[in-house]
Amino acid sequence: MNWDIIEGKWNQVKGSVKEKWGDLTDDELTEVGGKRDKLAGKLQEKYGWTKEEAERKVDDFFHDKV
Repeated sequence: MNWDIIEGKWNQVKGSVKEKWGDLTDDELTEVGGKRDKLAGKLQEKYGWTKEEAERKVDDFFHDKV
């Protein structure tokens, strides 16, 4: 998966991210800006996941998106 592509399409995909992880606010999604590490960090904060778990869930989610 190419995070440069995801970052470039962030405004298009953040709606899907919001559907998947509804606890994230619009402001948080804007702050993430398509950055994998920032998204994983926000999910870690919101859901109490480990860093590895959050990164795996992000990777799994985006595997089919790009």
